[in-house]
Order: sequence, then structure tokens, then C-alpha cells
Amino acid sequence: MNHQIVSREAWMEARRALLAKEKAHMKLGDQLSAEQRALPWVKVEKRYEFDGPFGTLTLSELFDGRSQLFVKHFMMGPGQQQQCVGCALEVDHLEGILVHMQNHDLSYVAIARAPIEEIQVLRKKMGWRFPFVSSYHSDFNYDFNVSYTAEEVQAKKGFYNFRETDPGLEDLSGDSIFYKDENGDIFHTYSAFGRGCERFLGIYGFFDVTPKGRAENGPYHSLGDWVRPHDMYGKQGMVEPTGRYHPQACACSVHKS
Repeated sequence: MNHQIVSREAWMEARRALLAKEKAHMKLGDQLSAEQRALPWVKVEKRYEFDGPFGTLTLSELFDGRSQLFVKHFMMGPGQQQQCVGCALEVDHLEGILVHMQNHDLSYVAIARAPIEEIQVLRKKMGWRFPFVSSYHSDFNYDFNVSYTAEEVQAKKGFYNFRETDPGLEDLSGDSIFYKDENGDIFHTYSAFGRGCERFLGIYGFFDVTPKGRAENGPYHSLGDWVRPHDMYGKQGMVEPTGRYHPQACACSVHKS
């Protein structure tokens, strides 16, 4: 790796110049965060129910006694055999910070359209302990624009990331925030999709200050170039453009191609 080599004094001078830009960037980030929190809210009028490991839960019950709820729209449809590497990476961040979220008035839940039985198989395999429920019997995923009918996929027309686009798949990913007031009314306050969810991938903060950066130099120029389910590193396999991982022994047509 070719890089300029300088004295400690020259490095300190360059570092101080960069620090000024970092502070300006941080102040702009603080302003943007304030604007995100200031977005108008939408009252959730429909009653949503989800299948959990121990029975049915309403959206209100997912708050678990807290006033704020972070929802991970996990990209996993019924019968899906290959998991999304981006969703897996994002939820892997929860292991150490979930207790801090819960003690700061914020509950967390991942929601997928796959049946709860399939979710539980994946959850056990990956060792995930955060709340994870199914919207299989609910319109929730469709109403919040992360799932699409077969007709919409075939027509290449769906609403995702705040615009009409070709969804490509019946299930996509994202993150949404909800608030519940003292009267029990629930409001949708924020959502992010695509690269807008990178703020929840703390690992990028480490990569971005290292010499090689994100090193996403493969065919996708995104995390699909390097991320694998945490139990699949060093085991070959491949990631298709949709972000789904296929193990080396996979016999499906996508892997064979």
C-alpha cells in the first residue's frame, strides 16, 4: 500500500487540520439528527398482531413497557432458505447494546414476514437473543413498504425507499421508529432504507478510519462483497445481488449459475 510517510510533527499538523473538518461534520450531523427527530408523526390507526415464540403480540405489546420502539424490518419471507447478509450484520450489533437500549426507554424488535417457526430456527442457529417476531398473518410489512405481492414483483413496480421502483424481491429491509404516548396511542416517527440504514452498522465506524477503509471492491461495491453470516466466514459460498448468502454446498439454480 503506497502512502505518504512524514515526520510526527507533519502528521500532527495534518491531523489538526482534519480535526477541524471532523468537528464541522459532527456539528452538521447533530443538526441533521435534530431534524430527523423533528419530523412530523403519523398516528398508527390499524391494529397489528404478530406471532412470537410464546403467542400473539400486538404492536403496543412490542414496546414492552417503554415509550419508544425500534423495528428492524428483517428481509426474510416464508420458506426463504438464504438469509440476507446485511440484515444479519445489522442485528449482530445488538448483542452488547440491547441492555443499554432497554434501560434508555427504547425497545427493539426484528420483524420478518416468515412464519415464527422458521424465524425460531434461524434465531437458534445464529444464537440471536433479541426479540424477533413474525408478521406472517399481518399487513404490517406491506403497509410499511418492505414487502410486496407477487404481482408487484412481476410488474416491477413497488414503493420502496420513498419512491416507486422495481422491488426485485417480495421482501426487503429497513428500519422504523415508533412512539407510544401516555394514552397508549402509537405514532410512526421515522424510517430508513438502503444506505440510510448504514448509521445502524457500527462496524463501518471502525472500517472508515483504517487504512483499507471498507474495502468493498468486489462486484457490488457494498457489504455484499465481504459480509457473511457470522457462522459462515471461511466456508466459501457466495452472495447474490439481492444480498442473500448461498453456502458452497447449495444446489439451487442461483448458486450453480
